[in-house]
Amino acid sequence: MTTALPTPPDTDAAAFVAALRRLKAWSGLSYRRLERHAADVGHCLPYSTAATMLGKDRLPREELVAAFVAACGVRGDEAEAWLDARTGIACGPAPADATPTLATPTDAIPTDATPANIAPAVAAPARTRPWRTRWTLFGAAALVTALLGGAAASGIFTDDEEVLETSTSARL
Repeated sequence: MTTALPTPPDTDAAAFVAALRRLKAWSGLSYRRLERHAADVGHCLPYSTAATMLGKDRLPREELVAAFVAACGVRGDEAEAWLDARTGIACGPAPADATPTLATPTDAIPTDATPANIAPAVAAPARTRPWRTRWTLFGAAALVTALLGGAAASGIFTDDEEVLETSTSARL
């Protein structure tokens, strides 16, 4: 640890992961030692996860970054800088006009307020995830099929006529 601590970039995910690689080199620790150091400070960082994280150019999860930075020996404000840089990359740059505007009461409802005029101003609720809907429908169909199959097996759909017992004579 004779060189200066690498600083986290806030440009893109590939640069961030490259800086994490430099941080590992700065620490001088192997992946197995990183795993042990992370456990010593209360984090869970399997060595295979750390190796996979540094082998890709995708932005790692926040808890992995926190565990990795702590395992490398970075504490306090420096560790917060790494997490802030990760959050900045994940959320993207702030828009140029980020000042919020407050609506006045006259802006909220038009003067010719009728149901037809108000309805377009109200945003439609966001759709649920399509895969969730698909699995819900699949589960409902499976449940209905199981219930109908059980009912058919128990004889609910048959007529309730009593069967008269007939006896046949032994002599025919």
